Amino acid sequence: MRILIADDEPLARARMTALLRDCEGAEVVASVGDGEAVLAACVEARVELLLLDIAMPGLDGIGVARRLAALPDPPQLVFCTAYDEHALAAYELRAADYLLKPVRIERLREALARATALRQRTRPTEALNAQARGAPIRVPLAQILYLSADDKYVTVHRDEGEALTEQSLKAIEEAFPERFVRIHRACLIPGERLLGLQRDADGTLRALIAGSDARPEVSRRNLAAVRKLLRQ
Repeated sequence: MRILIADDEPLARARMTALLRDCEGAEVVASVGDGEAVLAACVEARVELLLLDIAMPGLDGIGVARRLAALPDPPQLVFCTAYDEHALAAYELRAADYLLKPVRIERLREALARATALRQRTRPTEALNAQARGAPIRVPLAQILYLSADDKYVTVHRDEGEALTEQSLKAIEEAFPERFVRIHRACLIPGERLLGLQRDADGTLRALIAGSDARPEVSRRNLAAVRKLLRQ
C-alpha cells in the first residue's frame, strides 16, 4: 500500500517511517509537514493510505480530510494524534482508524489491515486513469458522459470537466465491452447514457447523451450497432 506520512514534527515522521519498515506491504511514498503539502502529495504520488496528524500549521488534519473527501478516489485515512478529542470527527470522516501517539507497532499493523480491507471494498474497480489540470486522477466509468479522440489523446468528458487519458478508444472498448458503444471512429458513449438519435437538417445523425448537451455525430458504419442498442 502506497503511504503518505503527514506530521509537522520531523521526529514523528522519522519514527513512523521506521515503524512502517516492519509492516509488510507498506511503502512510504512521501512524508510532509503541512496540510497544503498533503493535498499536493496525495495527487502527485497516487497515495492509497494517509497517516495524518491533526494539529498541523495552516490547514489542519480535519480540514485536509474534508478536502480529500471530494476526490473521486480518495486515500484511506488513519489519524495519528496526541489528542483523543477529535475521535468523533474522525469517525464522521470515515477514517479507517484513530491512533494515539506514541503509536505502537501492533496498533499500526492493525490500522493498516483495516485500511487495506476498506480500500479493497470501496475502491472503484471500473475506472480510467487520466489527468486533469496536470494531475493524475482515476475517473469512475459511472462519471463518464462520453469519450472523444484526437490524434494524440482521448478526452474524457464528465460533469467535473474534461480530463485526458493516454488509453486509446480501442483499448477502452476492449477493456469494457459491455459499458461503451462506438458511435464514430473517434467517439465512445456509455451505453446507459445513450438516449436516442437526432437528425440534422443536412441528414447528419447525432447521438443524444443523458447529462450532456453534446451531440456527437453517429457514423454510417456504426449506425446499425447504435440502433440495435437503442432497441434493446
